[in-house]
Amino acid sequence: MNMAQEVSIRTPDTPKPESFTDAKKAVARLQELYAIAVTFLSENFSAALMNGQPETRVRAYYPEIRLTTTTYAKTDTRLSFGHVAEPGVYATTITRPDLFASYLEQQIGLLIKSHGVPVVIGASTTEMPVHFAAANDPGLTVPQDGSMEFNLRDNFDVPDLSTTHDNIVNGEEFTYPDGARPLAPFTAQRVDYSLARLAHYTATAAEHFQNHVLFTNYQFYVEEFEAYARHMLADRESGYTSFVSTGNVEITDADAPIPLPGKLPQMPTYHLKRANGSGITLVNIGVGPSNAKTATDHIAVLRPHAWLMVGHCAGLRNSQRLGDFVLAHAYLREDHVLDDDLPVWVPIPALAEIQIALETAVADVTELEGYDLKRIMRTGTVATIDNRNWELREQAGPVQRLSQSRAIALDMESATIAANGFRFRVPYGTLLCVSDKPLHGELKLPGMASDFYKTQVAAHLMIGIRAMERLREMPLERIHSRKLRSFEETAFL
Repeated sequence: MNMAQEVSIRTPDTPKPESFTDAKKAVARLQELYAIAVTFLSENFSAALMNGQPETRVRAYYPEIRLTTTTYAKTDTRLSFGHVAEPGVYATTITRPDLFASYLEQQIGLLIKSHGVPVVIGASTTEMPVHFAAANDPGLTVPQDGSMEFNLRDNFDVPDLSTTHDNIVNGEEFTYPDGARPLAPFTAQRVDYSLARLAHYTATAAEHFQNHVLFTNYQFYVEEFEAYARHMLADRESGYTSFVSTGNVEITDADAPIPLPGKLPQMPTYHLKRANGSGITLVNIGVGPSNAKTATDHIAVLRPHAWLMVGHCAGLRNSQRLGDFVLAHAYLREDHVLDDDLPVWVPIPALAEIQIALETAVADVTELEGYDLKRIMRTGTVATIDNRNWELREQAGPVQRLSQSRAIALDMESATIAANGFRFRVPYGTLLCVSDKPLHGELKLPGMASDFYKTQVAAHLMIGIRAMERLREMPLERIHSRKLRSFEETAFL
C-alpha cells in the first residue's frame, strides 16, 4: 500500500445520537458506545499485529454527552454543581463509563432535573487512541514505536498531548471544536491519560480507588492502615468489604496473607473498600511536592469526595513538642510546582466542613476537647517548601518569611495537595504530626522520638480515618463547597 496516497478511514457502526431523560438509560448508551469503539479498535489492532498493516485507517470515537438549553436553570442556589451557568450548548467526551457509572448517573440526573431538557448521547468527533482502547484488554499491549513492521500512526490514532490538558480546570476558556462549552472538568483523553498513570505509579487499578483519599509521607501509616483494615474485615458490621494492597492483591478475610510485591511502585497505594466507593484509599506519596502534585493530578480525574494529608512536619514554635498535631488553616506556598497552573497570589481557603471533621476526630481519638485540645494541637499556617535541606542554607530570609506568615509548621507536600484540591475542586485538608523542630535543635535523628511522639503517631492515622468516616456521612452537596467554584463552572463535579 502506498501511504503517500490518501488513506480511507474505516469506523464502527454506532447508534445515531439520541435524546434521554432517564440518566440510567443515558449511561447505558454511553457504555454501549464505548464498548463498540473499544472492541472495534482492539480487534483491528490485534489483526494488524498478526497480519500486518491494514489497508485503511482504523478509527473510533469517544462517546459524548451533549446538552442544549435556552433557559437559565431553576435550582437550589446552595448547590455548587448540577447545572450550567447560562443558556447554550454544552458537551463532554466520556471514557470508561463502566468505572464512572454512578458518578455519571448522578451528574446527568441533576442536569436533566435542573434544566428540564434531555441530554443527547452519541459518538463524538474526538478520536480514541488505540493505546487507551487496548488498556481494557489485559492480554493486549501496544508495542513501542518502531518495533512494528509499519508506523502505528499511519493507521491508528495515538495519544495526542495537544488534546490532553488542564485548560478546563485552569479556567482557560476551553471550548470544543464545534463551539460547545465543557460539561465536565476533564476531557476523555485527559481522564484516560491519568488512569494509565495511576496504574503505573500506584500499582493498583483505578477500579479500587475509593472516594475518600488519605495521603501520607511515612511508611508507618501503611502498616497501621493494613492493621486497621484487617480489624474492620473481622467485624462483619463495619461495612467494609475488602482490602486491596499494591499489585491489586485483594483480601476479604481478615487473616488472609498479603504477599510482598517483588518491586514497590513509586507511590504504594492501599484501598479499604466499601459499597459505592465510600471506603478509604491511602497513598504513600513519599517526600516532596513533585510527588504530591503527580498523585493529585491523576487521582483528581476519579472525582473523589475529599482528600487529606496526614504526614509529618517540622514544628516551628518552641512551645510545640514532638508528636503534637498541626491542623492547617492556611498555606504558605513555596513549593513552586503549581506556579504555572495556580499563581501564588491565589488564596487557598480552609474548608469549614473538613476543618470541623478533623478537629472533631482529634478530640474523639485523644479524648481531649475544648481548651484542653490546645495542649496537643495548634491551628495555623503550614509552609510547604521544595528543599528538604533548607536548614543548611543561610536562614535569615526563610525564617523571616516563616515568621511573617505566622507559620507554625513546615513540610514538603501539604500546600501542594491543598492547592491542587482547590484547582481540581476536590475538598482538601491537612493534619500533620510534628516529627522535628529544626529551629530549636531537635533534628530528625534516630533515638530522639519520645514515648509521647510514638503514641501520637499511632493515633494520627486513626484521626484521619475518623475524619473521613465523618465526611462520608455528610450529604455530597455539603462537602463540595461553593468556595471551590469559579464564575463559570462545569455542571459536573
